[in-house]
Amino acid sequence: MFERFTKSARLVVRDGVHIAEQDEVALIEPEHLLFGLLKQDGTRGTAVLAQHAVTTASARTAVAAIRRRGGLSEADAAALGEFGIDVDAVVAAVEQTHGAGALSGATRRPRSTGPRWRVPFSRDAKRVLELSLREALARGDKSIGDEHLLLALLKVGGVAAEALTSLGVTHDKVSSYLATT
Repeated sequence: MFERFTKSARLVVRDGVHIAEQDEVALIEPEHLLFGLLKQDGTRGTAVLAQHAVTTASARTAVAAIRRRGGLSEADAAALGEFGIDVDAVVAAVEQTHGAGALSGATRRPRSTGPRWRVPFSRDAKRVLELSLREALARGDKSIGDEHLLLALLKVGGVAAEALTSLGVTHDKVSSYLATT
């Protein structure tokens, strides 16, 4: 499938892998692909993010906030609030007992020695790569660009999609933007 990826899409994946390796995490997650996308410049995917003023800093802040809540979306937190459950109070209580970021779920992987250490893709990150092909085919494109990776990130859901949505980037908005350019 990677033979269908454009140079910019390959760079997104490469940079996402590199970011995950630097973070020494157990798995490459969709948010690493998002951060890899944000490292690019002058592509269709980054143009959409720039239109919504999404920066690496704002994306990292949004991802950290969502991870802090244990991956709960704002809609989930609002739904729990209707039952009288204050998610922020629960998070604060857990962090008071177990330390900051206790609900983040980020697992660090001990680095093995030697140059062959690689971080595997999570199930959701693999799904992003698979869905990017479907997004390209649905749009009638012969190659997979970083814009298809962005659409796939939004479709898979999870922390990266929630972060993008909180920053005003949705699948419909990206699709509309791409249809006009």
